Amino acid sequence: MTGDHLWIPAGDAARLLGVSRTTLYAYVSRGFIRSQAAAGSTRQRTYSRDDVERLRRRTEERRAPDKAAARALQWGMPILESSIALIDGQRLYYRGWDATALAATRSVAEVAALIWSGRFDAPVGSVSPAVNAPRTPLPFVTRAQSMLAGAAGQDPLAFDVRADGVARTGSRILRLLTTAATGSDPGDLPVDAALARAWRVGERGADIVRAALILCADHELNVSSFTARCVASAGSHPYAVVIAGLAALEGPRHGGASARVASMLAAARGVRPVRTVIADRLRRGESVDGFGHPLYRDGDPRAAALLVLLRERYRASAEYRFVTGFAKAASEATHERPNLDFALAAVARVLRLPVESPLMLFAIGRTIGWTGHAIEQYATGQLIRPRAKYVGVKPPA
Repeated sequence: MTGDHLWIPAGDAARLLGVSRTTLYAYVSRGFIRSQAAAGSTRQRTYSRDDVERLRRRTEERRAPDKAAARALQWGMPILESSIALIDGQRLYYRGWDATALAATRSVAEVAALIWSGRFDAPVGSVSPAVNAPRTPLPFVTRAQSMLAGAAGQDPLAFDVRADGVARTGSRILRLLTTAATGSDPGDLPVDAALARAWRVGERGADIVRAALILCADHELNVSSFTARCVASAGSHPYAVVIAGLAALEGPRHGGASARVASMLAAARGVRPVRTVIADRLRRGESVDGFGHPLYRDGDPRAAALLVLLRERYRASAEYRFVTGFAKAASEATHERPNLDFALAAVARVLRLPVESPLMLFAIGRTIGWTGHAIEQYATGQLIRPRAKYVGVKPPA
């Protein structure tokens, strides 16, 4: 996104940083801050506010290390080493490969092999323990966690935390989650094909299901991946790692956000013009869910890739026209672009998938990443144990 609200004049940039214009120009020449020609001027330049704010925070944190530590567990400094996912501010990469390109060209099994082993052709298939889906109508995450707990007790290799063993267990877990999502054993079908068959989406929809799983596979140290990694650091088996990841994922501020998006879209369906729904939400102080992402300057590339696939395959669909019309109106109102939560909800509407399918796609795809993080964490042999900075009542002297 390159709207004027992201670009500020030199005087404002220098004031925010507390430096002279000469120092500001030096930051630009060293690549710390992006600049572009001001609109309608050949001599004046404007400067990226995102870059200015990032540099200002970095300077403050060097001067006050306590602030750096406090921010590290939010959207701040990296706190663990990982070779799985790279977010460079514009794109997402898995082990150096562009995730959107992988979603267009590779199978789910190949991407899982890449994340788990660094190779597309590594053998990771394994037979799942025979565990039936619960008969009672439980929510997907509860159902999946119940099945994983049962399978762990029946799997003699659950505590094999060598890289190859964890990859094989991860493959079994993926198939169990697919059973939890569809109510039937996928058999020999790939995970994406089993979901597509159960949801009756046909060939063009199956390709979107495959791409969604791949684009959900990992996203660095988000809350569920960090949770999963902490559990792995305690030496717990991969089933426990994924059970913990699911508990974090279903929260409304993480993977559960797609349910809020779906509810918002359902309320807006049939209202014309749709921008009145968005204006009413903003007037009431409510958020327009599914737009913007702190880690991407120009919009979430995962969402962009899924929306392109929908356009290519479902351009004539009334639901496609509705979700893209909503996205356009919301972006104009908020100056933000759709994120993955919106894209998954849009996929569910256009393909007419089950109500919990956005969370199912997110969970099954992200299990690939959780398993990869578990492999990395087991290899370190280290316990993740942050310290707390006490700010409560002081004890007596």
